[in-house]
Amino acid sequence: MLRVNLMDLDREGTIRIVREIEATDPLWEGVDLPLAGPVSVDLSVSATATGQVLARGSVEAKMRFECRRCLVEVVPELHEDLALVWAPRDEFPGEEEDEEQGEIRVLELGVGSLDMGPAVREELVLATPRFVVCREDCQGLCPRCGIDRNEESCDCTLEEPDPRWDALRALKED
Repeated sequence: MLRVNLMDLDREGTIRIVREIEATDPLWEGVDLPLAGPVSVDLSVSATATGQVLARGSVEAKMRFECRRCLVEVVPELHEDLALVWAPRDEFPGEEEDEEQGEIRVLELGVGSLDMGPAVREELVLATPRFVVCREDCQGLCPRCGIDRNEESCDCTLEEPDPRWDALRALKED
Protein backbone atom coordinates (compact mmCIF):
# COMPACT_ATOMS: atom_id res chain seq x y z
CA MET A 1 0.00 0.00 0.00
CA LEU A 2 2.06 3.01 1.21
CA ARG A 3 5.08 1.06 2.33
CA VAL A 4 8.61 2.19 1.41
CA ASN A 5 11.58 -0.16 1.46
CA LEU A 6 14.32 1.75 3.28
CA MET A 7 17.11 -0.09 1.44
CA ASP A 8 15.64 1.01 -1.90
CA LEU A 9 15.33 4.53 -0.51
CA ASP A 10 19.04 4.59 0.39
CA ARG A 11 19.95 3.31 -3.07
CA GLU A 12 17.66 5.52 -5.15
CA GLY A 13 17.68 8.66 -3.02
CA THR A 14 14.04 9.54 -3.72
CA ILE A 15 11.02 7.33 -4.26
CA ARG A 16 7.73 8.66 -5.58
CA ILE A 17 4.52 7.04 -4.40
CA VAL A 18 1.33 7.68 -6.34
CA ARG A 19 -1.63 5.61 -5.14
CA GLU A 20 -5.38 5.62 -4.96
CA ILE A 21 -6.73 4.08 -1.77
CA GLU A 22 -10.34 2.96 -1.95
CA ALA A 23 -12.84 4.23 0.60
CA THR A 24 -13.37 0.62 1.74
CA ASP A 25 -9.68 0.00 2.43
CA PRO A 26 -8.87 -1.28 5.96
CA LEU A 27 -6.68 1.83 6.44
CA TRP A 28 -9.83 3.90 7.03
CA GLU A 29 -11.41 1.52 9.56
CA GLY A 30 -12.05 2.98 12.98
CA VAL A 31 -12.27 6.59 11.84
CA ASP A 32 -15.39 8.44 10.82
CA LEU A 33 -14.34 9.76 7.41
CA PRO A 34 -17.28 10.43 5.07
CA LEU A 35 -15.35 9.40 1.95
CA ALA A 36 -17.24 9.68 -1.33
CA GLY A 37 -14.60 7.91 -3.41
CA PRO A 38 -10.97 6.86 -3.44
CA VAL A 39 -8.26 8.90 -1.73
CA SER A 40 -5.41 10.00 -3.99
CA VAL A 41 -1.95 10.10 -2.44
CA ASP A 42 1.11 11.58 -4.17
CA LEU A 43 4.30 11.53 -2.10
CA SER A 44 7.97 12.07 -2.82
CA VAL A 45 9.97 10.22 -0.15
CA SER A 46 13.66 10.82 0.49
CA ALA A 47 16.25 10.02 3.15
CA THR A 48 18.58 12.55 4.75
CA ALA A 49 22.21 12.10 5.73
CA THR A 50 21.18 12.21 9.41
CA GLY A 51 18.93 9.17 9.03
CA GLN A 52 15.60 10.95 8.79
CA VAL A 53 12.95 10.10 6.22
CA LEU A 54 11.07 12.99 4.62
CA ALA A 55 7.85 12.66 2.64
CA ARG A 56 6.37 15.64 0.82
CA GLY A 57 3.31 15.64 -1.35
CA SER A 58 -0.44 15.80 -1.15
CA VAL A 59 -3.57 13.86 -0.38
CA GLU A 60 -6.88 14.46 -2.17
CA ALA A 61 -10.30 13.07 -1.35
CA LYS A 62 -13.95 13.73 -2.02
CA MET A 63 -16.04 13.76 1.13
CA ARG A 64 -19.80 13.44 1.56
CA PHE A 65 -21.43 15.78 4.10
CA GLU A 66 -24.77 17.37 4.86
CA CYS A 67 -24.87 21.16 4.80
CA ARG A 68 -24.89 22.39 8.37
CA ARG A 69 -27.64 24.90 7.61
CA CYS A 70 -30.02 23.31 5.08
CA LEU A 71 -29.12 19.57 5.23
CA VAL A 72 -28.59 19.24 1.46
CA GLU A 73 -25.82 16.80 0.45
CA VAL A 74 -22.46 18.45 -0.23
CA VAL A 75 -19.47 16.68 -1.81
CA PRO A 76 -16.45 18.98 -1.42
CA GLU A 77 -13.01 17.99 -2.63
CA LEU A 78 -10.36 18.10 0.07
CA HIS A 79 -6.76 18.83 -0.91
CA GLU A 80 -4.10 18.75 1.80
CA ASP A 81 -0.38 19.30 1.33
CA LEU A 82 1.72 16.90 3.37
CA ALA A 83 5.15 17.26 4.94
CA LEU A 84 5.91 14.15 6.98
CA VAL A 85 9.12 13.47 8.92
CA TRP A 86 10.37 10.26 10.55
CA ALA A 87 13.50 10.32 12.73
CA PRO A 88 15.43 7.58 14.52
CA ARG A 89 14.37 6.98 18.12
CA ASP A 90 17.79 8.04 19.45
CA GLU A 91 16.93 11.64 18.46
CA PHE A 92 14.30 11.63 21.23
CA PRO A 93 16.30 11.20 24.45
CA GLY A 94 14.26 10.28 27.50
CA GLU A 95 11.04 9.75 25.54
CA GLU A 96 11.21 6.01 24.83
CA GLU A 97 7.49 5.47 25.42
CA ASP A 98 6.13 8.10 23.04
CA GLU A 99 5.53 7.15 19.44
CA GLU A 100 5.53 10.76 18.24
CA GLN A 101 7.23 13.99 19.16
CA GLY A 102 5.03 16.75 17.80
CA GLU A 103 5.28 16.68 14.04
CA ILE A 104 8.08 14.09 13.93
CA ARG A 105 7.29 10.39 13.90
CA VAL A 106 9.59 7.70 15.26
CA LEU A 107 11.60 5.61 12.81
CA GLU A 108 12.48 2.35 14.54
CA LEU A 109 16.06 1.20 14.07
CA GLY A 110 16.55 -2.04 12.23
CA VAL A 111 13.25 -2.01 10.34
CA GLY A 112 13.45 -2.69 6.63
CA SER A 113 10.41 -0.74 5.54
CA LEU A 114 8.28 2.18 6.59
CA ASP A 115 4.48 2.18 6.39
CA MET A 116 3.26 5.71 5.67
CA GLY A 117 -0.41 4.71 5.72
CA PRO A 118 -1.08 5.61 9.38
CA ALA A 119 0.55 9.03 8.95
CA VAL A 120 -1.49 9.77 5.82
CA ARG A 121 -4.62 8.59 7.61
CA GLU A 122 -3.89 10.89 10.57
CA GLU A 123 -3.26 13.90 8.34
CA LEU A 124 -6.48 13.29 6.41
CA VAL A 125 -8.51 12.97 9.61
CA LEU A 126 -7.03 16.23 10.92
CA ALA A 127 -7.72 18.04 7.63
CA THR A 128 -11.35 16.91 7.41
CA PRO A 129 -13.68 19.78 8.27
CA ARG A 130 -16.20 19.19 11.05
CA PHE A 131 -18.93 21.30 9.47
CA VAL A 132 -19.66 22.16 5.85
CA VAL A 133 -22.10 24.56 4.24
CA CYS A 134 -23.38 24.17 0.68
CA ARG A 135 -22.60 27.83 -0.06
CA GLU A 136 -21.59 30.83 2.01
CA ASP A 137 -24.95 32.59 1.64
CA CYS A 138 -27.00 29.50 2.58
CA GLN A 139 -30.02 30.62 4.60
CA GLY A 140 -30.73 27.18 6.05
CA LEU A 141 -34.01 25.78 7.30
CA CYS A 142 -36.64 27.82 9.10
CA PRO A 143 -36.51 26.80 12.77
CA ARG A 144 -40.29 27.20 13.06
CA CYS A 145 -41.81 25.55 9.98
CA GLY A 146 -38.79 23.71 8.56
CA ILE A 147 -38.88 24.93 4.95
CA ASP A 148 -35.66 25.43 3.05
CA ARG A 149 -35.25 29.22 3.04
CA ASN A 150 -32.96 28.97 -0.01
CA GLU A 151 -35.93 27.82 -2.11
CA GLU A 152 -38.97 29.37 -0.40
CA SER A 153 -39.78 32.11 2.06
CA CYS A 154 -42.10 31.93 5.03
CA ASP A 155 -43.88 34.38 7.31
CA CYS A 156 -42.51 32.91 10.51
CA THR A 157 -41.07 35.32 13.02
CA LEU A 158 -38.00 34.29 14.86
CA GLU A 159 -38.31 36.84 17.63
CA GLU A 160 -40.04 35.72 20.78
CA PRO A 161 -42.07 38.49 22.38
CA ASP A 162 -40.85 39.48 25.81
CA PRO A 163 -43.50 38.16 28.25
CA ARG A 164 -42.86 41.05 30.62
CA TRP A 165 -44.68 43.37 28.19
CA ASP A 166 -47.80 41.19 27.85
CA ALA A 167 -49.83 43.39 30.23
CA LEU A 168 -49.13 46.50 28.11
CA ARG A 169 -49.91 44.61 24.88
CA ALA A 170 -53.25 43.60 26.36
CA LEU A 171 -54.06 47.26 27.11
CA LYS A 172 -53.11 48.26 23.58
CA GLU A 173 -55.42 45.64 22.06
CA ASP A 174 -58.41 46.90 24.11
